[in-house]
Amino acid sequence: MGKERRGVFLRMLCGVWAAINGLRRVVMNLVFLLALALVLAILFVEHRAPVRDQSALLIRPEGQLVEQAVVADPINLLRNGVVPQQTALRDLLDAIDAAADDSRIQGLVIETDALDGAGLAKLQELAAAVGRFRASGKPVLAWGSRFTQGQYLLASQADQVFMAPDGFVLTQGFANYPTYFKGLFDKLGVRVNVFRVGSYKSAVEPYTREDMSPQDREASLRLLDALWAQFRDSVAARRPFSPEDLDGLVEHYPARLAAVDGDAARLAVDARLVDGLLTPDQWKSLLIERFGRLDKEERPRQTPLGIYLADLRSTLGLSADKIAVVAVQGAIVDGDQPPGVAGGETVAKMLRQAREDDSVKALVLRVDSPGGSVFASERIRREVDLFRQAGKPVFASMSAVAASGGYWVSMGADEVWASPSTVTGSIGIFGMFPDISGPMREAGLTVDGVGTSPLAGGLDPRRPLSPELSSALQSTIEHGYRRFVGLVSAARSMDVAAVERVAQGQVWSGSQALEHGLVDHLGGLREAVAGVAARAGLKDYRVEWVEPGLNARDQILSRLLSAAGVAPPVAHVESPLASWMRQALEAVGGLALWNDPGHVYAHCQCQSP
Repeated sequence: MGKERRGVFLRMLCGVWAAINGLRRVVMNLVFLLALALVLAILFVEHRAPVRDQSALLIRPEGQLVEQAVVADPINLLRNGVVPQQTALRDLLDAIDAAADDSRIQGLVIETDALDGAGLAKLQELAAAVGRFRASGKPVLAWGSRFTQGQYLLASQADQVFMAPDGFVLTQGFANYPTYFKGLFDKLGVRVNVFRVGSYKSAVEPYTREDMSPQDREASLRLLDALWAQFRDSVAARRPFSPEDLDGLVEHYPARLAAVDGDAARLAVDARLVDGLLTPDQWKSLLIERFGRLDKEERPRQTPLGIYLADLRSTLGLSADKIAVVAVQGAIVDGDQPPGVAGGETVAKMLRQAREDDSVKALVLRVDSPGGSVFASERIRREVDLFRQAGKPVFASMSAVAASGGYWVSMGADEVWASPSTVTGSIGIFGMFPDISGPMREAGLTVDGVGTSPLAGGLDPRRPLSPELSSALQSTIEHGYRRFVGLVSAARSMDVAAVERVAQGQVWSGSQALEHGLVDHLGGLREAVAGVAARAGLKDYRVEWVEPGLNARDQILSRLLSAAGVAPPVAHVESPLASWMRQALEAVGGLALWNDPGHVYAHCQCQSP
């Protein structure tokens, strides 16, 4: 017995020592990180480059233009993990608008090569900011080694546009050519059970058809024609040619190119798409000539975006009243989700945090989402409603896409703002359930057993869906559609018949949505913020984006990496084939993200060109 007691006592001592030793390591690590953070912060502050007087603000957006940039896991960055490069639209808007009135900034320089994708609505907001900068009387210059359509829309807003001598301007119009998987599923023996309401609700068609339905063809062409008209008008308004000239160039491009012996750069000059051709070194020389030299170095006198933003935000006022901005970005998925996906619970928590903050007097819900889970969409909409019930105004600001579930979360705001080119509407829902019993049989796998009712075990993808359960799911979808239409009717003060005329899954541009009463005003985030401030009676306020947030460890590491200038490796530029393969895999793999508890979805298979 004495030996047993001594054994127990020794094990207790060992456990206590292990706990103390573990706590010691945690405390020492925290002390080390805090000390390192302090040292790096001091070094960073002492050596941070200033905003140069009489310099040009350099705008060079990288990767995807997004509403809220994904905060990369700092542990993964330390392991050299590659993350997608992103630029937050609000960073560009804040910097350009501030620079217009900043006496230290004498011009704006735009370089577009690193811009990957944006969405037409985001580019229009950025173009409007460049227009406000031009109105200050300061010059705007743009250069690219070549221009995609999105890059060119941004560059065309400059006073002068230059391109490399071996470049091209890729203006080709807009298209929608989905990949259809039914043939593949048939070969594999996979069956996708679909339940939907709305003849235009085409989100399920890639999994159930081999071609585009007549309804989707009609709706897609109508939308693309409207968006292309906005694109060409935006470009032609700044360049010395008419919208019809741009149409002619696109329609007859092969013949026009052959006429200049295949020299795409020369064609761009002849068509007045660009003002001149400059190699990178000639471009640098032009900037030195226009804005001066940086000290004694052979570099133009420029202030990069990051440095300007750091200086700008260090001098912002600390008004007690705030307008919160909460982003709903990406597919709407049930539960807590990582950045880049609009988790219903994640967004609801951010909305609740803003509602319970007494200093927050109003809210802008910034939506850039094609929708997703009905359950998660309703979770977000309910929190928006609770914010309004708290006596605080809410405006919805639609970005590139706010369709289906994206419209569901927006419609209950006091006012809904959309860009003219926002892709919205798609009022309709569907259910989808896979049946993989066929491939399992081919592989020699069978399923058998018992249940307490005919419906027990019915939602098992290994077994065919019974007619009874199929009927129940269709009834659920029809009820959900009536509820969606009813919510729109109440929120927009429209009778049900009027909603039905623009529903059935039809997709509209922002301008068309305004005509149909689905939105209240056309304008970007800037206009929505100003509008909600006026509604709340605010004159002195600051705008604060509510972020999903990192844990304490990751916050410390993220600040250390930022202060040390450690940037994540940038993913390489995709080839067209690689891009198609990635999109096809995402279309199929994305089904795994669809986790609505009732298998009911308000999702639009649409995107802004």
